[in-house]
Amino acid sequence: LTPALTHHRLCCSHCGAQWYSFAPPRRYTFSPPLTASGCDRLSQSPMQASDARVDRTAHLKCRESRDRDSIAPVNDVCDPEPGESMAGNDTIASVHDAGRRLLTEVESKQVLADAGIPTTSAILASSREEAVKVSRDVGFPAVLKIASTNIAHKSDVGGVRLNLADEDEVSQAYDAMMDAVAASSPGAEIQGVSVQAMARPGIELVMGMSKDPQFGPVLMFGLGGVLVEVLKDVAFRIAPLTTRDAADMIREIKGFPVLNGYRGQDAIDIAAVEENLLKLSGFVDERPLIKELDLNPVFAYSESLTVVDARIVLEDA
Repeated sequence: LTPALTHHRLCCSHCGAQWYSFAPPRRYTFSPPLTASGCDRLSQSPMQASDARVDRTAHLKCRESRDRDSIAPVNDVCDPEPGESMAGNDTIASVHDAGRRLLTEVESKQVLADAGIPTTSAILASSREEAVKVSRDVGFPAVLKIASTNIAHKSDVGGVRLNLADEDEVSQAYDAMMDAVAASSPGAEIQGVSVQAMARPGIELVMGMSKDPQFGPVLMFGLGGVLVEVLKDVAFRIAPLTTRDAADMIREIKGFPVLNGYRGQDAIDIAAVEENLLKLSGFVDERPLIKELDLNPVFAYSESLTVVDARIVLEDA
């Protein structure tokens, strides 16, 4: 992690295309910065924008050609199920038209679920009594998270309460969370709380997207939770992904042995991870209003995966 954005030169080892880029415009910045599919690691020296040749189309054609020439056939981005392709666009457009840049967690999970990406269910409750009722309906242990249109990082303001065992704990957690958020973010617009059942533990992954100023949407994958900040073990590819891109992203991180089963642990469903990286690629490629996207953590299991928390940021209105 680097404390500030730095200019870097990116160069494809196959077609020679070069471009100028910042590290991802996200909460985290990574070093080394973005690498495109099939590209070399990059020099760390700053450069001027005028020094780089920007040729995104030529580079993507180079990548597609290499995919066609590979031994194993490589498909293009995954074909969505009927009705999934543009699902959620109405919600995104209405939020953007209202002048908002941040979707709530409930909205984010709904548009992802509509696109076929599995998420934990999040239900909005606007009062303590409603939160208790919804918690009873979804089952204990329950989770409460603050629902706000201008709080991006809920845990930073005391807006997350986990593993609530009964109605009394939910009621107490609701009051404590509202007090904490009011103290740390007095001007925030609060819609209530999102209520969800506590997800069973799994291997924590992160999937995300940020927009490179030259190459557009860039997908990220790595070990999630706090590990993404501590280990910086992530991989990047330019959207849209091919099946080989998705497979390579997963296998190039240093933590891949953890995913593939280590010292008697069950391996996660790697095919499900590949499938959902491709779905995420199609999702962001078809929705230019999305500026940033964070799915962290994503819990991966031996038979499936599910998005536990989601943040979607839109372009300026």
